[in-house]
Amino acid sequence: MSQTTEQLYKSDIGDILENSLNGKRPNPEECLRLLKSDDVYLMGLVSGHLTKKQFGKKASFVNNIILNYTNVCITDCKFCAFYRSPGADDSYTLTLDQIEARVKSAWDLFKIRQVLIQGGHNPNLKIEYYEDAFKMIREKFPMVGVHALSTSEIDMIARVEKSSTKEILSRLKDSGLQSIPGAGAEILVDSVKDVISPKKISSNDWIRIMNEAHSLGIPGSATMMYGHVENNQDIVDHFFKITKLQENTKGFMAFIPWNFEPNNTQMKEEGIVEHGSGGIQLLKMIAISRLVLDGLIPHIQSSWLTNGVGMAQLALQYGADDFGGTLIGEEVVSCTGARSTELTGKVIVDAIHQIGYQVEERDNFYNPVSLL
Repeated sequence: MSQTTEQLYKSDIGDILENSLNGKRPNPEECLRLLKSDDVYLMGLVSGHLTKKQFGKKASFVNNIILNYTNVCITDCKFCAFYRSPGADDSYTLTLDQIEARVKSAWDLFKIRQVLIQGGHNPNLKIEYYEDAFKMIREKFPMVGVHALSTSEIDMIARVEKSSTKEILSRLKDSGLQSIPGAGAEILVDSVKDVISPKKISSNDWIRIMNEAHSLGIPGSATMMYGHVENNQDIVDHFFKITKLQENTKGFMAFIPWNFEPNNTQMKEEGIVEHGSGGIQLLKMIAISRLVLDGLIPHIQSSWLTNGVGMAQLALQYGADDFGGTLIGEEVVSCTGARSTELTGKVIVDAIHQIGYQVEERDNFYNPVSLL
């Protein structure tokens, strides 16, 4: 570490990184300095060291599928290439039998441990649709965790049912909902949301619904979609809204930063965003995520879905400890045409072994299933 110590003294962010090595997380002003710094390699050395101290040279992943149950949506987010308006020729909503068939096939073929269920904001679906699906999965496939519905989907169901989001969450938990993905956060700053997703729930509503879920014993993930119209201060605000909630609830199991992919989206069409933010920015965001959330949110995901397997391998050395999931059947990011979003467990295991790490298959709650 002597060479690293020398680099710390020379770096414009050396004091922040030295504090991190001593167990002191960056404050908002220091987080802003990290975002402005180009010393990504040094950030990665320190965040990688913190990660190895906690997990060793080991990375986890979950065998799962993503189930996009409907593409019908009335929210029209400018960053989304997946949604279709009600009545569109290529709109769809899966039946209960179709959902069962997909989960059964994935269990038989891959012994999945999680089904990630997300879709559009479909005003035609009542809560019983979700309750029936969750009950069926938990009864017929008890080894498969139900990780389902963004906060904005919960809000949509509450509006359809003319009920509170907390009541909806309580009913869904009773029917088998086990954890909530972090989708819908994007950047938790309303001036950003007003540009990219003006019809979606506000930042405060995202926080409120997540808080309600945590209070009911439903843990979740927190996400951040960067690389569009946000600035560095917006990213800082996002981080510290997540931090504040986690300090109060301890309900987040993982944090997942991922970059916006503009292809086939309205934002690219309108010239708002021309291209993705690239690999260096991913490594910076992974490193800063570990530094800001170290000891607070245990797991940082490597975000292979929008950046590819090679970048995910690097991310594991820059502060991530979890590869994420296999995501067989993903339809949202694949609509951007960015890359194939099918990835089997074998490819993930091989990719992690290639960088000299052990591989741990996990379940929905980050509990180890087997060491590979």
